[in-house]
Amino acid sequence: MLIVSKTVSFDAAHLLTGHGGQCKNLHGHTYRVAVELSTVAPVPGQPEDMVMDFKELKEVLNNTIVKPCDHAFLYDTQSAVESDIAATLQKHGLRTYPMGYRSTSENLARHFFEKIEACGLPVMAVSVSETPESCATYRR
Repeated sequence: MLIVSKTVSFDAAHLLTGHGGQCKNLHGHTYRVAVELSTVAPVPGQPEDMVMDFKELKEVLNNTIVKPCDHAFLYDTQSAVESDIAATLQKHGLRTYPMGYRSTSENLARHFFEKIEACGLPVMAVSVSETPESCATYRR
């Protein structure tokens, strides 16, 4: 099995409603998202000795993750507090990124996995780091 990995990054703000620590407050991160693809399910149009062209993978990641999330407020649509903040930002033409759950690194990893998988790519794992020392990984 061949495995390739590509990492992209973006800056975003969020808060964690219901969290007992500091993260209940609005704050930001420079997120790093590492995506692993494998030859378990080959990408149509790619040679057999190549999982996917890195330039093409970067383009997919930029379109599905970076462009929608960069410099946006990631928020839980189930939270009244976060939805109120998002509505205010939207009213002023500022960027938001709605999710149906809290914007933890764990949930972001799963969310991005599903978005990449929906593009037809043979995704194996997605890892999300909100600091250089902390990372959450989702694998199916």
